[in-house]
Amino acid sequence: MRASRLLSLLLLLQTRGRMTAPELAEELEVSVRTVYRDVEALSSSGVPVYADRGPAGGYRLLDGYRTRLNGLTPAEASSLFLAALPGPAAQLGLAEMAANAEMKMLAALPPEPRSHASRMRERFHLDVPGWYGDADETPFLGEVAEAVWEQRPLRMTYRRWGPRDVERVAHPYGLVIKGGAWYMVASAGAGGPRTYRVSRILSAELLEGRFERPERFDLAAFWQGYATEFRERRMYNGEAVVRLEPGADKLLRHTVGREVVDTALAAAGPPDRDGRVVLRLPIESVTHARWLLLRMGTEVEVLEPAELRELMAAAIAGLARLYGVRPD
Repeated sequence: MRASRLLSLLLLLQTRGRMTAPELAEELEVSVRTVYRDVEALSSSGVPVYADRGPAGGYRLLDGYRTRLNGLTPAEASSLFLAALPGPAAQLGLAEMAANAEMKMLAALPPEPRSHASRMRERFHLDVPGWYGDADETPFLGEVAEAVWEQRPLRMTYRRWGPRDVERVAHPYGLVIKGGAWYMVASAGAGGPRTYRVSRILSAELLEGRFERPERFDLAAFWQGYATEFRERRMYNGEAVVRLEPGADKLLRHTVGREVVDTALAAAGPPDRDGRVVLRLPIESVTHARWLLLRMGTEVEVLEPAELRELMAAAIAGLARLYGVRPD
């Protein structure tokens, strides 16, 4: 424990330059007296630590001194790819290791690249989840991550879409975070890899033994193919024909999605003499489309299918009754 703290103290001084004893104590979460003892121990071991007196004083290393040791542990090295994602790192239990790894990597850099890296960290921040959605509750994310890393079979109870929960023994190949939600890519029985939302795992147990991960399996390539197939074949199960008012395309992009609207506009015919254009929009379902298109107000008119048009009319009539508006 003390050896790790001494290394952290050394790397702090190497990375940040002059630091006071209270500043070091705060970073290392120890008392100032402990910092005094640790600095003395470093000095006794041959590390050139100097104390500058006065109001602007503090501890510093001899100019030009650099340790060649970066001190990365295997767990810290594996957390490096999450260094810019503090939320996911914390969910996986790697927040402290990611922070330690970042500090050690900064310490290993020469002054100019280190200064650039520090400015990047100070001025850019990545926040993964969207504004209008809370992050999933994932109580078994740790077990899934361990199964992925150790190639251990995972017995789980999974809540799928449908009336019953299912029991599965899965061989997890990888984890993906998408829009703040974690997904496990795993094989479970016959067939190829499948995708499971980690928040729907109701129980998880690591089993003994190890499974063989497919040698040529590429997680990024699999996910890209899955996402494309999901958008094209599973997300959209129908089509709506709508008439769009002039200038309403920006609002429609915000409501339905930029990619969907841009594709529909590219395939649309010329506008009529009033500037309105007819679009064919892919939809998940008529009920979902009703919810989305009601937000457009009079900027869009549903032409087909008849079921969706009737649902829109019924919703509008219900709103009129609710607000005491009598139809013309």
